[in-house]
Amino acid sequence: MIFEAEHWLITHRLNSALPGYLMVGARTATPDLSGLSTEALCDLGPLLAKAQTALRGLAARRVYIGRYGHDSGWPVHFHVIPIYPWVEELFWGDARYRALEAFADPSMESGTDGAELTLFVWREFCERRDPPPIPGPSVAEAISQLRKLKW
Repeated sequence: MIFEAEHWLITHRLNSALPGYLMVGARTATPDLSGLSTEALCDLGPLLAKAQTALRGLAARRVYIGRYGHDSGWPVHFHVIPIYPWVEELFWGDARYRALEAFADPSMESGTDGAELTLFVWREFCERRDPPPIPGPSVAEAISQLRKLKW
């Protein structure tokens, strides 16, 4: 547990080797935003903004925030994913992910794509038994730093 608010819990994603990969989950057992109180909804935006600011403090270049859950049994939650410069370097250096370029329109601008980087993080840092080495603070160190913040 990193932070407990009245309507929300902030935790580190349990199966993530990426330091600072946060989960912001509702305390209310509902799978949809429409099942939350007005107060919980009003608290969500500022809490996500604080999470983004906190991850920037850990040197994240980008912070992706998304709601992906479709499995039953989980309350509505958001993934707050830090993308550090070294994560982008690993992504661009891994030839396996260059295959994704085949799906893009060649006339479109190429560059870092949020969906591709999210996929990379999930596959490499959440699903692999041997994730890439982490240059910098470990998951435990990131959690410790995040707990010290004034949420």
